[in-house]
Amino acid sequence: MKPIQIGILDFSYISHLRSARTASISTPREIKLLKKAVEGMGHIAKIYKVEKCQLYFDNRKPLIFYKNKPIKGCDVLIPRVSVSGDIDLEISIVKQFKMLGVPVVNDYLPTARAKNKLRTLQILTYRGIPVPRTLVVRKLEFLDEGIEKVGGYPVIIKSPFGSYGVGVAIAESRRSLYSALDMVWKTTASSIILIQEYVAEAEGSDFRAYVIGDKVVASMQRRATKGDFRSNLHYGGEAVKVKLTQEEQHLAVRATQALGLDVGGVDLLRTKNGPVVMEVNANPGFEGLMKVTGVNIPDEMVKYAVTIYKKQQENGLKKKKTSPSASA
Repeated sequence: MKPIQIGILDFSYISHLRSARTASISTPREIKLLKKAVEGMGHIAKIYKVEKCQLYFDNRKPLIFYKNKPIKGCDVLIPRVSVSGDIDLEISIVKQFKMLGVPVVNDYLPTARAKNKLRTLQILTYRGIPVPRTLVVRKLEFLDEGIEKVGGYPVIIKSPFGSYGVGVAIAESRRSLYSALDMVWKTTASSIILIQEYVAEAEGSDFRAYVIGDKVVASMQRRATKGDFRSNLHYGGEAVKVKLTQEEQHLAVRATQALGLDVGGVDLLRTKNGPVVMEVNANPGFEGLMKVTGVNIPDEMVKYAVTIYKKQQENGLKKKKTSPSASA
């Protein structure tokens, strides 16, 4: 096939404004790896930095300007949405590309769902996908009974937004509860707190499944370092390549598809009652996973983006053939 233009929407500037911590996570290096993969397959990479984009509206149609000039657009877009605040506002640009007719790998609404941990839990539970026992509270007066409902101390305290282990703390006892709450509240403007059961049998270990389309392309087991409960590699966690069970792979794909994501990082815990989905990330980092597994994830993402583009082209041709004007 002839080369196509694959856009990569880079949000790293926004995450830098929000937090120095997340800025180091949303690496421009991953953008470069994607660009390399696009060009390595003979296609054309177009990098769009969100801070240089302007959304424009008039009474006819929406447009996007890039550095004050109308963009010519791309054939398919891969957004790298590394933001955890003002989600609906910040990712509106993804919707704008879709309104221009550009197919998107991880559209606006699925991304918004996954960025909201509460909404994620609602959808997964509705679809019958197992999750850790979780209670959502707004007022401190309901904490004590709420903690009992999820199995008692220790418990995990989470912000409804945030990823990479940011906005997450552990409370080992009532005495440590308020310092944990204070730590979480500093990362979010919301009064909502998620109280989640601590799965002791997991022993500080979880499993990351990287889902693209309808399959797990890479997976690893992560272990927290001594003195920390978070297994994230950004916090010094250790990781090894692992092959997930068929049940775990199926669960990861189901969770991603339940949210409507094309690409997702699904975090699983192994419990005495079977695997549960702890979290689904709409913008999973892949550099660390590549080092652990040897899987070229940018190549897999680009292949999938090309598939999405082809499907839209085929659907467009089918519509033309079946339209009244085409048959007249």
